[in-house]
Amino acid sequence: MNITSKWKCAAGLMLATVAFIGTASADDLTRDSRQALRQLIAQNSAAATVNGRAIAVLVFPNVVKAGFIVGAQGGQGILFTHGQSDGRYRTVAASYGLQAGVQKYGYALFFMNQRALDWIHETRGWEIGTGPSVVIVDEGMARTFSSNTLHSGIYAFTFDQRGLMAGLGLQGTKITRID
Repeated sequence: MNITSKWKCAAGLMLATVAFIGTASADDLTRDSRQALRQLIAQNSAAATVNGRAIAVLVFPNVVKAGFIVGAQGGQGILFTHGQSDGRYRTVAASYGLQAGVQKYGYALFFMNQRALDWIHETRGWEIGTGPSVVIVDEGMARTFSSNTLHSGIYAFTFDQRGLMAGLGLQGTKITRID
């Protein structure tokens, strides 16, 4: 496969990923986001601990990542503030490097203080890693997690990872309000 074919293939994967982003109605997205959050909290004690102290949660129940050298990922989610729907958001990211495959997953961002929540309300779009500090809670960290170790403005949990693509990162992901 020559370079031109690789770029065409990558562009096709990116377009398919972007096309998938806008497929859910607002009601379906809210329902799917609530269900994903309930499932995450039931299956992950660290997420349950964080949820008990969070003032808001932004849930992306279905994020699709696809790539071959060049990759893209995207999805839509709902922000819940004190349990009530508070807007729809889009998450997108692009990547370049040794990668090939397609993957589906979800993630939730738990906002622990008003300053962190104000950040997303005041920006026209923000990139994870450029605003308030975001702690990505992996399996190793979750084992030692308690209400005494909460010190960050935002905690991120990934869930329901399926597919054939190595590596999952949220750094560089852009999040934008869409309504």
